[in-house]
Amino acid sequence: LFYNENLLKCLLVLFCFLFSLSEMAADAGSSPHQLPCVFSPKSRQYLALCAQDGRLRVWNTDSKTLHQEYVPSAHLSATCTCISWGPCRTVKEGPRRKKRKSEMGQVEERTDLLAMGTAAGTVLIYSTTKGALHCTLDGGHSGGVNCVQWHSDDSLLYSGSDDTNIVEWDLQTGKMRSKWKADRAAVTSLCVSHDGKLLLSAGQIIKMWDLETKEVFRKFTGHSTAVTTLRFATTRPPDSNGLYFLSGAAHDRLLSVWQVRDDGKDKNSVVSFTLTDEPQHIDLVMSNSKEEGVRLAVVCKDGQLHLFEHFLNGPCKKPLSPICTVQMSDTKDSPVPIPLLAAALGTDTRSVLLAYGTHLQPVMERVINTAERHVCLTRDVQTSLSLSMETTVSKVKTPVVNAKSRLLVPGLPGHQAPVKGTAQGSEKRKKDIDTKEMSIAERLGEIDLSTVPTEKGASKGMASLQTDNFAVLLVQGLESNDANILNKVFQTRKDVVIKKTVARLPLSAVLPLVEVVPHTLVPSYRAVLMVRWLKAVLMHHTSYLASLPDLVTQLGVLYHMIESRVKMFHKLTKLHGKLYLLMTQVSILINVMAHQLLLHFCSDEPNPMKIVCRHKTTLGGSDVLRTKENLLKKCR
Repeated sequence: LFYNENLLKCLLVLFCFLFSLSEMAADAGSSPHQLPCVFSPKSRQYLALCAQDGRLRVWNTDSKTLHQEYVPSAHLSATCTCISWGPCRTVKEGPRRKKRKSEMGQVEERTDLLAMGTAAGTVLIYSTTKGALHCTLDGGHSGGVNCVQWHSDDSLLYSGSDDTNIVEWDLQTGKMRSKWKADRAAVTSLCVSHDGKLLLSAGQIIKMWDLETKEVFRKFTGHSTAVTTLRFATTRPPDSNGLYFLSGAAHDRLLSVWQVRDDGKDKNSVVSFTLTDEPQHIDLVMSNSKEEGVRLAVVCKDGQLHLFEHFLNGPCKKPLSPICTVQMSDTKDSPVPIPLLAAALGTDTRSVLLAYGTHLQPVMERVINTAERHVCLTRDVQTSLSLSMETTVSKVKTPVVNAKSRLLVPGLPGHQAPVKGTAQGSEKRKKDIDTKEMSIAERLGEIDLSTVPTEKGASKGMASLQTDNFAVLLVQGLESNDANILNKVFQTRKDVVIKKTVARLPLSAVLPLVEVVPHTLVPSYRAVLMVRWLKAVLMHHTSYLASLPDLVTQLGVLYHMIESRVKMFHKLTKLHGKLYLLMTQVSILINVMAHQLLLHFCSDEPNPMKIVCRHKTTLGGSDVLRTKENLLKKCR
C-alpha cells in the first residue's frame, strides 16, 4: 500500500481536493457573486436559479416540480453570474381551427424570456416557451457580466460588466445597439425605471442616466463597497420630488433609500432599513402615490427574511426595523437553520412565497404573514422533497426462468449475462407443472459472469464482463449493500473498464461508491485496486461532488484515513531505506564469505580460518572475480 507510487499520488490529490472544499465551505461568503435565484414576474409561477453545477433550472411553484432544465455548452468554463426575467409577453392562444370573431381578440400575457449573464462576457437569452436557447449576445463585453436588466420594451436589454461599460442590446437583431463607459470601477448593478426613461447604474457611486441621450442625469454618493442591488421604489415622475429608489451593497447591513429632488440636493440617502446581514434577494411592491406604502421583502445572506412596510414621504432620521423576521429550521433534536433562498410578496398583504433549501433541490411554500415580530418555521426538508416528487405505480410480475431465458437487468442497456436455468425434463410442459418463480437474490446468484462473449469467434468462458454490465452490477451492489457483488466488480484491473463504468454511473450512486471505499481500503491488498476506482470517480464526477453541501462531513472517514496514512508514509520510507541498506550489506558479506569457503575447500590450505580472515580485509571486487575463475578451473 505504501510503496505504490500511483497510490500515493491519488491519495495526495484527494487530500488536497477535500482540504480545498473545507476552505471553500469556510470562505463561502467571500465570493462577490451569489448564486442567482429569481421568481418570475406577476404570477410568480416559476422560480429560475443556477446551482453549483452551472445548470439553469426552472421550477414550477404551483406543482413544486422541475419544469425545465438547460445545460449551457460552457457551463463549467463560463458560469452564470446573474439572471433576470423579461417582461410578460403577449402570446396569442387558441386552437388551430378557424377562430370565431369573439375569439380573435383573446390574448394572454406569459412569462417567456430569461436573460443570463456569464463570466465569459456573453449574455444568453433562454425561452421557456420553446424550452431552448433563444439567442446569444456576445461581442459587447471584454469582462464578466455582473448584471442584466430588461427594458419595459421586451426587445431591449442592458448589461453591466467588469470592463466598466454598459451595453444596450437589441433582441430583434441580436446585436449591440449602443455602448458607453459608466464608471472607473466595474458595473455591479442596473435598474430601469417603470416608464423606461431612466437607468440606474452602480459600482460604488450610483449614477442615473437618461436613456435617450445616454448622459448622466444625477449622481449619488453610494456605498463604501460594491453596490449589489438597485430597485425603484415608486412610479412617480422625478420632477415631482416623489421618485425614490433603494440600494444595497456587499458587507453592508443597511438598505438605503434615495430621493430624486428638483433642487439637486439628493446626494445622501433619506431612509435606511436595518438588516442582520447583507441583502441577497429583494422583492418589493412599488408605491403609486403618497398614500400608498412600499412593501419590501429582503432575504439576507444569513438565510433570514425581513419584511418592511413604509410610506415614503421625505427623510427619516432613525433606521427602520423590520415589522416581521422569518427564520427556518429543521425538526431534529438540535435544530439546524435552513437557509432561505428567495421570497416573493403576493397580491394580498398577508401571503409570502418562500423558496428554501438548496439550489439543486429547492422547496417552494406559500405562508401567511402574522402579526408577530419574530417567526421561526420548522420544516422537514427531506419530507418536503419526497412529497414533491412525482411517483408512478406499476404492477410488477416475477418472470419464469428456464434454460433458454436471458435476464436483462433494468437500469442500463446491454446486459447480456446468461442465466443458468434449472434442469427441465422436456421443453413442453403442462400448465402449472415444473413452474418455479425465482426471487431477485436467486436470479442474481445464478448470473454466470464468466461466459459472456466479447468478440466474434472468441472462446467462451474466458471473456470478462462488458462495461455496462459492471455499471449495472455496481449500482445493484451499492443499493443492496451486497459484498459479493461489490467484490466481483472491484476485482477488475483494467483502467479502461473502470473509467467507463464510473462514467456510466448515475449521480445518485456516486456518493455511496465513495463512502464504500474506506471500508474496502482496510485490507492492504485491495488498496491498489480501490485507488483506481477512487481516481476515476474524481476525474468524472468532481463537479457533482463539489456541489454537495455536506461533502466534507460525509467523507470524514476517508479524509482521516488518508491523512493518517500520508503522515505515516514518511516514517515508513525511512525504515524502508534503512532495511534496504542493511539487507544489501548482509547479502554482500554472505557472498564474500561463501566464495572464501569455496576457495578453502578447493585449495591445500590446512587451516581454513586463515584464508577467511586474510581475504576478509584484502579481497576486493576484482579479486573476487579472479577467485571465481580459479575455482572454476580447479573444479573442472
